[in-house]
Amino acid sequence: MFGFHFVKFQPSDYVMQVKNGRIVKEGVGLSFYYYAPTTSVVVVPVSSIDVPFMFEEMTNDFQTVTVQGQVTYRIVDYHKTTQILNYTYNLRTNSYHSDDPGKLSQRVIHIVKVQTKKPLEKMPLKEAVQSSEQLAQRITREVAEHPELEKLGIELMGLSILAILPNKETMRALEAQAREEILRQADDALYIRRNASIDQERRVKENELNTELAVEAKKKQIREAQLEAERVMKQKKNEIEAEQLRFNTELEAKKREWIGLTTANKKAEADAKAYELAAVMKSLEGIAPSVLQTMANMDMKPDKLIAIAFQELAGKAEKIGQLTITPDLLQGLLTGPATGGPAAKGGGAR
Repeated sequence: MFGFHFVKFQPSDYVMQVKNGRIVKEGVGLSFYYYAPTTSVVVVPVSSIDVPFMFEEMTNDFQTVTVQGQVTYRIVDYHKTTQILNYTYNLRTNSYHSDDPGKLSQRVIHIVKVQTKKPLEKMPLKEAVQSSEQLAQRITREVAEHPELEKLGIELMGLSILAILPNKETMRALEAQAREEILRQADDALYIRRNASIDQERRVKENELNTELAVEAKKKQIREAQLEAERVMKQKKNEIEAEQLRFNTELEAKKREWIGLTTANKKAEADAKAYELAAVMKSLEGIAPSVLQTMANMDMKPDKLIAIAFQELAGKAEKIGQLTITPDLLQGLLTGPATGGPAAKGGGAR
């Protein structure tokens, strides 16, 4: 009534009541009566403001990438902000008189874009696509220290880069290249496994060959030991045979010497007997044969005498008419001489 009105603001608004170009009341979440013809109200948000952004930049290898992210800020010096931008609020329509509050967000985005462009111009495409976290940290530090933010009376609370994306054709090329790299790595892994398997098989075969070589070496040592033992045995046998041959040679020599001595002795003995016989025969020269026969029959055994008698009878068989030989005589000849001689019991001839 009569131009007086009551207004109440939320705790998220910093309000300045301006009357005749002078601030008469200011604070957070104010409520007051005002006279509309002479009063202006400036409303500045107290809470933080989230502003998404998306813009294109060029990399070092002349590839276009799209940077998507979000920046968060809040107004800390309301007087500086309202001196540069118009935050006058229309209480009748509940809106700002100008679009300056929207321009503040654009100014912040422009600062972020400038600070993002510098590092991207020095990066190749692959590095830029994979460096969102490092790039966000660097841009946050540089934007927070930017002097224009202080002039605007705002404070940067945070900045995040959600993605750095190339265009679709480049993305497909990168995907194909990455896919080929993955396939190549898979092939390399397969080749490595095959090589490892081949190497393992080669080691197994080498171990088998080494085992066979060791076995053959042992067999060779055994054969050499056997041959050495046979050689030693043959050597011993040859030594024994040589020793036996020497012994036989010495024995034969001794036998030959003994035979020579025996022959010489027999010859000497025969010479002695011949000399004795010659002496006897010389002494018997001129003696009648009957006398010699009688001398030969001296001391002769009875059986030999009977044999001589039979021999003489045989020589005179043509003169003998009848010859009687008793069994006792034959028995005596077979068993040996008897007492009294066989002539006492024998037979007679006519």
